[in-house]
Formats: sequence, structure tokens, C-alpha cells
Amino acid sequence: MSIKLLLDENLSERLLPLLNEAFPGSTHLRLLGLAGVDDQAVWDEARSSGLVLLTKDDDFLSMSMSLGWPPKVICLAIGNASNATTAQLILSRVSKIHYFYEHPESGFLLLKPDSGT
Repeated sequence: MSIKLLLDENLSERLLPLLNEAFPGSTHLRLLGLAGVDDQAVWDEARSSGLVLLTKDDDFLSMSMSLGWPPKVICLAIGNASNATTAQLILSRVSKIHYFYEHPESGFLLLKPDSGT
């Protein structure tokens, strides 16, 4: 099953080509004309489109806890990193992301470098 990601605007849309093979059909908020919208609008878009939200914004943890899922949320605890480093983190965790996606009781996944999570 193909996982499609919605990249939050705190991530570069230049990540899309780097992630396309593992996550075909993924998109970015700016490409959907949603630059500058609030977190609730981002949440609603991911939910209505059936996308997994990929973000660096840990505010989505509290939304996930209070609103439940969908959407499922992947939060990157990576700070200011290059697109290559960010893509490497995501691609090195593809199997974990697939497990998370398929697990019906998981709504939030935190990915950190060198932690294996």
C-alpha cells in the first residue's frame, strides 16, 4: 500500500523528489495553495485527503491526542537540517513508517536521528 505524505510548510517542497520513490503521490501545502494556513486547516486537509502529515511542528502532537486520527502525523525532531539529511532520516525509517501507517492504534510517530525510532 502506498503512503502519501502531506509536507507541512516547515519542510521544503524540494524534499518531494527525494521521497517520491518511497512515497509516490506525496505533496506539499504550498502546492495545494495552502501556504500560511493555521494548524487546523493543515489537519483538515490531511484528514480529508487521506494523507499522512509530515511536519517538524510538535503542536500536532496535542492535536493528535485531542482529536485522534486520521490523519496520522509523523513529526521530525531534526532541527534545521538540509534536505538531504531530512530525506535520509525519513528514508532510513521507511519500514517503521509503514508499520506505523498500518497499525490501527497509532496516530503519532516521532522520528529522531540516531535514535532508531
